[in-house]
Amino acid sequence: MPQGDKDAYTDKQKRKAAHIAEGYETKGVPEPEAEARAWETVNKDSGGGNKSGSGRGKPDTHEASRNGGKKAADRSAADKSAAAKKAWETRRKAAKA
Repeated sequence: MPQGDKDAYTDKQKRKAAHIAEGYETKGVPEPEAEARAWETVNKDSGGGNKSGSGRGKPDTHEASRNGGKKAADRSAADKSAAAKKAWETRRKAAKA
């Protein structure tokens, strides 16, 4: 569970954390863990709260999203192909249901 008061965060940062947590929950991560991971991601990207009095003006690094792209690019062509086939199969099954 994320600790501390979230008043120092902008509305955009709060929306971003909610969206990220929703994605984790969709993948089956328990809600408290998903929320904690989401705030970790927001903090990594933006350096923490950006409202006035909390170090406003720090530029967003988008480091977490950059790292995710690198991980995907490091996979072999065979791994990417296998993932694409698995995704296609999942979508096909969902369409039937």
